[in-house]
Amino acid sequence: MRSLAILAPLCGLGLAAPAAEITPTPVPTNVNNSLLGGVVSDLSNVLAGVGNGDIAGQDAWSSISSAVQTVTATTTPVAAASAIESLASIYSARPSANAFEYAASLVAEGLTSSDMSSVLGSIDGNSTADVNKRGLFDLDMTANSMNNNRSVYPQKACGDAPYTVDEATLRAAIHIPSGFTYGAKPPVILMPGTGNTGFETFHGNFIPALKGQSYADAVWLNVPGSLLDDSQTNSEYIAYAINYISGIASRNVSVIAWSQGNINTQWAFKYWPSARQVTTNHIAISPDYAGTTMVPLICPEGLPCPLSVLQQRYLGASDFITTLRSENGDSAYIVQPQQGTGASAFLLDARNVGVTNNEVQTICAGTVAGGFWTHESMLINSLTFALAKDALINGGPGRVSRIDLKTVCNQPLTPGLGLAELLLTENSLLIGLAKIITTSLKATTEPATRAYVNAMPACDA
Repeated sequence: MRSLAILAPLCGLGLAAPAAEITPTPVPTNVNNSLLGGVVSDLSNVLAGVGNGDIAGQDAWSSISSAVQTVTATTTPVAAASAIESLASIYSARPSANAFEYAASLVAEGLTSSDMSSVLGSIDGNSTADVNKRGLFDLDMTANSMNNNRSVYPQKACGDAPYTVDEATLRAAIHIPSGFTYGAKPPVILMPGTGNTGFETFHGNFIPALKGQSYADAVWLNVPGSLLDDSQTNSEYIAYAINYISGIASRNVSVIAWSQGNINTQWAFKYWPSARQVTTNHIAISPDYAGTTMVPLICPEGLPCPLSVLQQRYLGASDFITTLRSENGDSAYIVQPQQGTGASAFLLDARNVGVTNNEVQTICAGTVAGGFWTHESMLINSLTFALAKDALINGGPGRVSRIDLKTVCNQPLTPGLGLAELLLTENSLLIGLAKIITTSLKATTEPATRAYVNAMPACDA
């Protein structure tokens, strides 16, 4: 089992390293002052009101929703390179902005494929044919009915944690596209991030990039609640999918995960040991194994927030993260390429499975691929794809020594993908925030850890 991780935080705001050769262009004055100024003020007042106890619950979320819906695009990027420069400019202008302010800036600069009003309308069931054509949401949620060729439920192997979700629901979350070869090509499971289905996270990047490739056969998970439910529940879906897909394909699988999807996958490896045995690679993009400091900027103390967001609070503030990292849970179970040791994405290698460190700003320093990249745009970064491809082809952690860095570092996006796919990828941030606003899966305290954490199923002698 091998793991590869490639860096960047929770709902946006990007990497910590500065853009190397990209000089940020100024955020247009009319956008920054006349439009965003009012939105930023409204959002700041709402979040301050929550902190002071003046605004609570649904009133706060309604106010946030109203504020972000007032923003529309005032300009349109004409090329991927200029869009990337604009992303860098937005972040450099307001590096401490909360995710809602940041998303409003993206919309105003035309850096998403939609606006928040359209996204929220789609969630509320008021979507138009045009919105659906633009691929805001995965409309094909049909359950696959393929029978497994071995038993994986309610327990595949001794020592696996018990499921709380019924098998029909777990299986229905797995989207197997037409053309899946059932093992003729190596299966790859795409696991999304907070507030997204697999389609919403990956349809602007890995879904088109892997289509037709001989070394990967992609399926993806559309988890009910879009990973806003208890992360322990979310983890059941990837644990089941790993064993189910490996069963119907009769071969090991690889997992490509983004953001929260990585801590769900790591939890699955920890508490469903059988999943480790049939996983070749875990390719982690923008993981937050130590949680994220973004949570208070999205959900200040006292505001009811999605369960999984509360569980992603930074080190020491989340029982889920503390439990995940305990007993060498902060070490890889699968070979994993990784980045710097101080980052939330970093995993240790106590099991000697093979962990490599890959930080785009270090490997591609001074080039467009090594400049500024957001949490979500890491999904379409050329080095991200090159490392993932190398890992999938060679069956181990992605090795920089096998990659043509001169070519890769000087092309910003995954080969074959362009501006349209970049905007779709950035749209995953809007979708995630829209679902955070509208979900009913909210509380003020995180869920208790499951009983199996302290009493894993015993194996018969």
